[in-house]
Amino acid sequence: MAYYKSIKDYAPGSEVPGQSGWIAQGLLRLRADLADQIRNQRRDNSLIVGSWNIRAFDGGRSRLDESYHYIAEIIDHFDICAVQEIKPDLGPLKRLMTLLGDNWDYFVTDVTSGDAGNDERMAFLYNRNRVFFRNLIGEVVLPREVLIEGEQIARSPFFAAFQSGWFRFTLCTAHIRFGDDHGLRAREISVLANTLMQRAKSEGEVYILLGDMNIETSEDAMMAALKGAGFDVPDFGATNLGGDRLFDQIAFSGQGQRTRLLRRGKFDWRGSVYRPGDMAAYEQIAKDIRDKPDTGKPYSNWSRTYPGWCTHEMSDHLPIWIEIEVDYSDEYLTGIADGAGL
Repeated sequence: MAYYKSIKDYAPGSEVPGQSGWIAQGLLRLRADLADQIRNQRRDNSLIVGSWNIRAFDGGRSRLDESYHYIAEIIDHFDICAVQEIKPDLGPLKRLMTLLGDNWDYFVTDVTSGDAGNDERMAFLYNRNRVFFRNLIGEVVLPREVLIEGEQIARSPFFAAFQSGWFRFTLCTAHIRFGDDHGLRAREISVLANTLMQRAKSEGEVYILLGDMNIETSEDAMMAALKGAGFDVPDFGATNLGGDRLFDQIAFSGQGQRTRLLRRGKFDWRGSVYRPGDMAAYEQIAKDIRDKPDTGKPYSNWSRTYPGWCTHEMSDHLPIWIEIEVDYSDEYLTGIADGAGL
C-alpha cells in the first residue's frame, strides 16, 4: 500500500493545492476511481501489468509534492509497472519508490544519450508481495544482420524476467523514437518485436512487450509491425491526452503456456486530480513556478495553458494495464487425475 504518513508534514488545510487536506482529498478520489476500474474487479490469483510514460520524470519543471503522491497511488494499483521517460536524475524515482512503500522494488537503466536517446532511462517497478525477479536482466542488443542502418534501436529496450504464481514471463519495455519518419519507427518496432518473438519460441517463455511505441492509428505501419511479429495486441484505444493516438501498448506472446488475458484498460486521472474544475486553484502556483521564470512574465492565457501544464505534473500519456491469470492449479491437477500428466 502507498505510504501516506508524510502527507501530515504539509501545511494544514484543504482549500489550496499542496495543503495536506487538498492532497488527501485528491488521493481519496483517485482511490475510489482506481478501485472501481481496477482493484474491485480483479480476480484472485491474477497479475496486473502496467505501463506508463511519465512525462520527463523529472527533468523538466519540477513536479509539485502532491503529484508524486498521485503517481504513486496509480502505480500501487498495478503489481508491476514499466515506466518510460525517466530522466538522468534518479532522485525523483527514489522519492516515488519511498512513497510506494517497502514492499516495492525497482530496476532502472543507464541513460541513453544522444539526440535520439533524449537522455532517458526506463525502469521496472514491482510489488515483491506479488511478483519476484528471476535473476535475468539486460538491454536488448540486436544482431548485426538486423541493425537499422547499421545502428541499434535509439533507446535501448530493457528486459527482465519475473514470475507471479505459475506464470513465468519476461517483460521488455521500449520507447520507440518519435518524429516524422514513420518508416523508421516501424522498423524499430518490427526488429524488436521479431527478435523477442524468436526468443519466446526458442525459450518457451512468454514475452510481454510494452511501453510507448509511438503508434498513431490501428492501421498504420507501426501497428502492422507489432502485430506482424505474432504478438497479441489488446485494444486500449487512444492513450494520449488528446484522445487521437495509440501511443502506448502492451503486447504478449503465447509461447510456453497459456496466456489468459482477463481484462485490459487505461486510467484517465483527469477525473480525480488536476481536474478542469481545479484550474483556478492552480493559477497562482503556476505563476510562481512558470515554465520560463527568466522572462518574469506570467502565463498570458491560463485557461489555454492549464491542460498542458498538468501534463508536466502527471503526464501527457495515460497509464495502461492488463490483468493476466497466474494460477493453473486446477487444470494441472485435473490433468494428473485424468492420466494426461502421467
